[in-house]
Amino acid sequence: MTLLSRKELRERILAKPLLLPLMENMIDMEMQLQPNSVEMTLQRVEVMEGAGAIDFDNSGRKIPLSKPLEFDDDGWIFLPPGTYKVVFNEILNIPNDLAAIARPRSTMLRCGVNIGTAVWDSGYRGRSESMLVVQNPEGFNLRKNARIIQLLFYKLHAEVEEGYKGQYQHENI
Repeated sequence: MTLLSRKELRERILAKPLLLPLMENMIDMEMQLQPNSVEMTLQRVEVMEGAGAIDFDNSGRKIPLSKPLEFDDDGWIFLPPGTYKVVFNEILNIPNDLAAIARPRSTMLRCGVNIGTAVWDSGYRGRSESMLVVQNPEGFNLRKNARIIQLLFYKLHAEVEEGYKGQYQHENI
């Protein structure tokens, strides 16, 4: 696998043929493009209600319900210590020759906040969700549209035969 550069990411995002661009709904592509990643921005924060469950074959999978939290008139929200769900502005279209992983921006970590993410498989399309954990005992202030994670795209040695077909395909779009 090879990590895509800023130049390669820009080319994939701006691609216009019959294919979907790698990422849609960006606020400011030039600001969001980094040397080795694309920063994704915050659309909303939700608080989870109830327990979830997972098993081997997903027959007992249960995703907890969640409800959106409100930003103030200036677009800020204060989050006390705890676990939240975040939804991104950007819509991803991962082609069958790429996969992606994400890391929180270092500023988030320096503020005592972490973001848990999973793998973005080849063939996935959607507006993703991740887990945000405020570990700072003083809490954390977060603004709508903040750049919170860096998504790293990897070129696969060979295109996958069949892309992602799971439950989260086309989520939140």
